[in-house]
Amino acid sequence: MKLLIAIPVFNERKYVERVLQKIRQFHPDLLVVDDGSTDGTGEILAAKNDLHLIRHPENRGYGQSLIDAFQFADRKGYDWVITMDCDEQHEPETIPAFRKEIASDRWDLISGSRYLRARANNDLPPNDRRMINLTITNVINDLFHLDITDAFCGFKAHRVSAMRKLRLDIPGYAFPLQLWPQVAAAHLRVK
Repeated sequence: MKLLIAIPVFNERKYVERVLQKIRQFHPDLLVVDDGSTDGTGEILAAKNDLHLIRHPENRGYGQSLIDAFQFADRKGYDWVITMDCDEQHEPETIPAFRKEIASDRWDLISGSRYLRARANNDLPPNDRRMINLTITNVINDLFHLDITDAFCGFKAHRVSAMRKLRLDIPGYAFPLQLWPQVAAAHLRVK
């Protein structure tokens, strides 16, 4: 099984070195999509020779970075892509849990959640963002008969062959609002 970890970044100079170092403890094959960073993040990444790098000349949006990562993985023959953010909200220590679910061969999309269990450091999004996320997540669950707890969590494992069934083209943060209806319509198996 060929697995890629894909990290979209935009102006993450503060975190990028530390996040990449932590991820490498669990998996060495990384793709970083620099979405037009202007804070020096791109230069830090360009100096590295131990990762794949896509650089957007200007900010094209979070969704476009994910779409580019899926296309890269498909072109390069990967079986799975784990996407995760670079702002230290996603814990690389949970990559083995994703790998375990991938190995079960029961799922097409494995979605992380910031709300399944209490976090040790209480590092949750602000209350207003949590309430908006909860409301939209409940609507998505009701409309599409899913059982997700965090529609906007970017920490996911995607089976590349399953992603080929989707037609994703929303470049911004509304990307999940296109992803989940298409996942349901394609009858992808979600964990």
